[in-house]
Amino acid sequence: MSLSPPSAQNLTHCVSLSASPSPTVATIDLSALAHNLTQVRSLLADTCQILAVVKADAYGHGAVVISRTLTQLGITRFGVSTVQEGIALREAGIRGSVLVLGAVFPNQIPDLFAHGLTPAVYDLDMALKLAQHARSQQEPYVVHIKVETGMGRLGLSPDEVVRLLQSPPFKGPLRAEGLMTHLADADGPYPAYTQAQIARFRSALSQIEAAGLSVPLVHTANSAGILLHPSSHFTLVRPGIMLYGYPPDAGGNQIPNLKPLLMLTTTVAQVRALAPGDHVSYNCSYTATRPTRIAVLPIGYADGYSRSLSNRGYVMIKGRLARIVGRVCMDMTMVEVTEIPDIKPGDEAVLIGQQGAAQISASDLAAWQGTIPYEVLCAIGTRVPRVYRELGPHVEHGPGSRS
Repeated sequence: MSLSPPSAQNLTHCVSLSASPSPTVATIDLSALAHNLTQVRSLLADTCQILAVVKADAYGHGAVVISRTLTQLGITRFGVSTVQEGIALREAGIRGSVLVLGAVFPNQIPDLFAHGLTPAVYDLDMALKLAQHARSQQEPYVVHIKVETGMGRLGLSPDEVVRLLQSPPFKGPLRAEGLMTHLADADGPYPAYTQAQIARFRSALSQIEAAGLSVPLVHTANSAGILLHPSSHFTLVRPGIMLYGYPPDAGGNQIPNLKPLLMLTTTVAQVRALAPGDHVSYNCSYTATRPTRIAVLPIGYADGYSRSLSNRGYVMIKGRLARIVGRVCMDMTMVEVTEIPDIKPGDEAVLIGQQGAAQISASDLAAWQGTIPYEVLCAIGTRVPRVYRELGPHVEHGPGSRS
């Protein structure tokens, strides 16, 4: 949590996805997205392409609007986790390459082909099943190959890659466009594990080259890799959390100037007076020790505002911090406002963002919850409408931007 003046916003107007007014809103600044993309590009060689990771509904920011905006900014490659996420982008008109980073099951392959999604192949059996469907295609179907180098998840071992590329599926039905791995500890304090993963990955590349084969797109770097491990950049990188304004758990002076996109606000529903000994919320988990005023907020864990914030988190009202008291409920949260004068129903409460000189970030909520900003952002529920502040006229749009 920090105290700093709000930054200037060069924004045009808002587009709301909500059909009716809501007391709780997530406002997303698309100009901040453009700024963060510029920060990512500043760290890369001119020849290095960008695949924007928009899985998990763009980390809670709305994958369709985020992807459309990134398309305007020159991005032509997107990463999702599931076939369903990829289909949602296609149905929204996203025409760029969509790489499915997660598992693909046999019953999903027809939909994957029907929507032109690119799978990450992680074993021979998967390649064989894809090849069966690809034989009806006029051109070889594009796939990426996932190498397991130390994450302990999906992938082939480095020594299996050449054998896969020389197998029947890749002699006609399938074409390997990309080779990838995922870094497990790129944001950790000790680089040795990441360096070992990159070395294992390079061994697969060396074996491919020795076999007289080639794969045009080579990618390992997530946000932490982009920031801290330039040797992981190769020909493509996969920024995720950086695009949404937060660094991974990496310290030091290598963190660029990122701007969080999302501001989460709600509205005071009622102000109540408590006498000493009065209790608040389930299990009487807060007891007033003095005359106390509390504000009731219409947001709870069903909206993704974690129950673990009970009696430990803060919100901002009138530019002042107000402590959460009692259990966070499914639909409501109570905060103490005894020292904040003139609180009344209808006042704005900021849960993530700036108000006056005060600021609460998703990183602050993560610290109070014992988790990471990724989870805080992804948890914001679908009943919280997203409102978008559009790109300002000063923002350079694609084409001509490196993708």
